[in-house]
Amino acid sequence: MPQKYQCQVCGYVYDPDVGDPDNGYPAGTAFEDLLDDWDCPLCGAPKSEFKPI
Repeated sequence: MPQKYQCQVCGYVYDPDVGDPDNGYPAGTAFEDLLDDWDCPLCGAPKSEFKPI
């Protein structure tokens, strides 16, 4: 099961099984494969604010 990551600012959960298709990351995209400038789609927090859950 792919690792999920949670935004420590707003609580949004990045699920690799879903991806972030609205921002160009299709289902199956691992968190590690998101570009470093990817931001939380809900609150805009940087990728560095996400922790594995």
